[in-house]
Amino acid sequence: MKNTKQSILTKDGISFLLAFIIVTSCFALWGFANDITNPMVKAFSKIFRMSVTDGTLIQVAFYGGYFAMAFPAAIFIRRFSYKSGLLMGLGLYAVGALMFIPAKMTGNYYPFLIAYFILTCGLSFLETSANPYILSMGPEESATRRLNLAQSFNPMGSLLGMFVAMNFIQANLNPMDTAERALLNDAEFAAVRDSDLSVLIAPYVIIGLVIVAMFLLIFFVRMPKNGEQSHAINFIPTLKRIFCIKHYREGVIAQFFYVGVQIMCWTFIIQYGTRTFVAGGMEEKAAEILSQKYNIAAMILFCFSRFICTFLLRYLNP
Repeated sequence: MKNTKQSILTKDGISFLLAFIIVTSCFALWGFANDITNPMVKAFSKIFRMSVTDGTLIQVAFYGGYFAMAFPAAIFIRRFSYKSGLLMGLGLYAVGALMFIPAKMTGNYYPFLIAYFILTCGLSFLETSANPYILSMGPEESATRRLNLAQSFNPMGSLLGMFVAMNFIQANLNPMDTAERALLNDAEFAAVRDSDLSVLIAPYVIIGLVIVAMFLLIFFVRMPKNGEQSHAINFIPTLKRIFCIKHYREGVIAQFFYVGVQIMCWTFIIQYGTRTFVAGGMEEKAAEILSQKYNIAAMILFCFSRFICTFLLRYLNP
């Protein structure tokens, strides 16, 4: 009799263990991008002396990339392969992250929005490829457990993104608060802005180089194709058929509102916390960092809950 671990990651005599490890690492990589970016709404608002409303255009560009590429990514994957989808996603992710260099040179806010959009077009390809690929890496009866296990590593990347944002971006920005920045003349503002942008782009450039390395790893590693060869999908008829299923439609609606609420919580807890702590007499920069610490604590709870729920799926019917 096969042991449980072997049955979870083996199908038709093909082991998916190495592929599972590599693809699961991608879950952490897009978690990093998501949660290093949430605090940037506040950071960009301060750097460019904008309102928080203008700063939220980052999230519009960020999740606009997800929206724009979801269906094209699905069609691309069916035309080629999960591996091709992963490579396309990593390529766009790297290009978007490295575009922060020319965006910084312009000294303008809007090129960063383009960089974020391209980056998240890549994340859309990654998620659209990785999720079904994980599902296919073994018997169908263990697919939900396998996917939940892989997704449990997403918050770990998110935690790293939050940590980097707090310790390498927020902590190193110029300590002048919003009111003090408003009093700067044009030359002083440009000097402070350029210095802060140099701090802000550094983690994105580094993650861009990491993504290039991951791209090369996946390109050269042989990935099993067993899972993707067994289910040919005619995209449009399949889309029509699944939207005729009531539970599927309701699930899509629930997911829409859940993701919206989650994004707003992770994004605006920093703004809310900063205002609350500043009103209590705390300096603005310290208030931002403390707010991010609360954000990290919430993500730690989220991360542990994912692993606990994955374990419980052994005994509970999802």
